[in-house]
Amino acid sequence: MRDTEVLDAAERRRAATFVRPVDRDVYIASHSALRRLLGAYLDRDPAALRFVREPCPCCDAPHGRPALAGAPLHFSLSHTRGLALLGFARTPIGVDIETLTAPEVVDEVASVLHPQERAELAALPPAGRAAAFARCWTRKEACLKGMGTGLAGDLMTTTLVGTGPDPAPVEGWETVDVPVPEGYAAACAVRTAGSPS
Repeated sequence: MRDTEVLDAAERRRAATFVRPVDRDVYIASHSALRRLLGAYLDRDPAALRFVREPCPCCDAPHGRPALAGAPLHFSLSHTRGLALLGFARTPIGVDIETLTAPEVVDEVASVLHPQERAELAALPPAGRAAAFARCWTRKEACLKGMGTGLAGDLMTTTLVGTGPDPAPVEGWETVDVPVPEGYAAACAVRTAGSPS
């Protein structure tokens, strides 16, 4: 069975919009892998899985975490140039993978981070900022994806995950950096048992 055969019509339309073949290939491979793994975990036909969006915790609109209605398994998917990261858990989970950003982009985008993270980045020599920023960004996006908010609201500025070698603790979440090839950063955040939704 080809990868595209397990995708639904919306996923196939989205795949067709990618200009770069490598981006299209990663999208197709990661989304078909997500369907195949969910199908195996839940003993369901991967092509028959129907995704929904949970209510957003900020506004209650249906654009929160992607989910399978009634399934006891949470999942998250992230992909970037040539790599994908998938996560599965019994509690909400978020994953993110990114390529390292150019130093000038770090300086431009750092303004959306927590004040302490901005200070940590400013204290680093320029050569160390890209990796520190990428660690911070992937941790933060993993947490926010797990929460179901994405980059909405002021949570980018108010959620502290840190830029250093170890993530800063986020109440109710276990956050870890995921080993990836040089030039990338990745993180996973899983809601700890007993934490409120």
